[in-house]
Amino acid sequence: MNFDLTDEQRMIQKMMREFSDEVVAPGAEQRDKEKKFPVEIFKKLGELGIMGLPFPEEYGGGGADTTSFAIVVEELSRGCGSTGITYSAHVSLGGAPINLFGTKEQKEKYLTPICTGESLGAFGLTEPGAGSDAGGTETEAKEENGEWVINGSKCYITNASYANHLALTAITGRENGKKEISAIIAPTDAKGFKVIDNYEKMGLHASNTTELVMEDVRVPQENLLGKKGHGFRQFLVTLDGGRIGIGAMAVGIAQAAYEKALSYAKERKQFGQSISNFQAIQFKLADMAMKIELARNMVYKAAWVKDQGRSFTKEASMAKLYASEICMEVCNQAVQIHGGNGYMRDYHVERYFRDAKLLEIGEGTSEVQRMIIAREIGC
Repeated sequence: MNFDLTDEQRMIQKMMREFSDEVVAPGAEQRDKEKKFPVEIFKKLGELGIMGLPFPEEYGGGGADTTSFAIVVEELSRGCGSTGITYSAHVSLGGAPINLFGTKEQKEKYLTPICTGESLGAFGLTEPGAGSDAGGTETEAKEENGEWVINGSKCYITNASYANHLALTAITGRENGKKEISAIIAPTDAKGFKVIDNYEKMGLHASNTTELVMEDVRVPQENLLGKKGHGFRQFLVTLDGGRIGIGAMAVGIAQAAYEKALSYAKERKQFGQSISNFQAIQFKLADMAMKIELARNMVYKAAWVKDQGRSFTKEASMAKLYASEICMEVCNQAVQIHGGNGYMRDYHVERYFRDAKLLEIGEGTSEVQRMIIAREIGC
């Protein structure tokens, strides 16, 4: 058993840590206040060749493994949660389903611009009436004159304002009261396709979260992604990979909160000494460090299992569940260690706390993860 990163993984980690410290973190607080999407950061990531990191080189990707992807998400999230979730969704929700299920022609047309950063990746799954019950999809796509005619709406879709196209789920038939759900690639500039960006969120203010409205959107029949009627199982596979990204994001935000708390504890003096000398604070920091390390190991193991070509549903759910919950715990304790200052924006930890909450909800709530794990262990 070898816990060392490969030379390539260490190089990516070093590059992304420096990039996060020098480019991502400095403006994170201001972007959060202004709800300003980090366009320039993603241009630079495209120039670095990071936007298509785990995808095949023939489509402009980097041909790297899932652990490398997790490292990038972690380091970006350590600097800015909004940047981390944008990148994670771009790869795991936007690019991955096209890479996994697309034809060669679809990959050349739709995966290549995702790899180069020309388009951000997005995925249209969640609907107003279909959250944890993703099978409750009501968006419909009907075949008409060699085209799909799509009608419906999606909510809480990441990156869609900056995506030239996205895969979305829709009902393509019904039989005996059962829905046939398929995935279809749709250009976001198609007639009748509206992307609405007006959500007021608790956190991750610099990320792009949108509503999609489709009114008689017409796309060619060849835009069907994978097999007709396989959309449900396709998005389950897609979400498994996305959960590794959410887990890595949780580790990054927790690491940032822990680092701020540790630094503050050493500098803050009460009763004539640094509060890091008090056992109550030491125990908090020790628990934070331990739980972050455990979460990181779980995320990296899930990534490794995925790269072995084995089933990783259980590992991804466990990593996502544990990492997201300890992230909330670590951020909560980081605010507590800062005391009154922790409640103030200038100290950053309240932003980490707000950003962390989404991780217990997105890509399957904590409750859904427990259902998945219970099923995987044979309950």
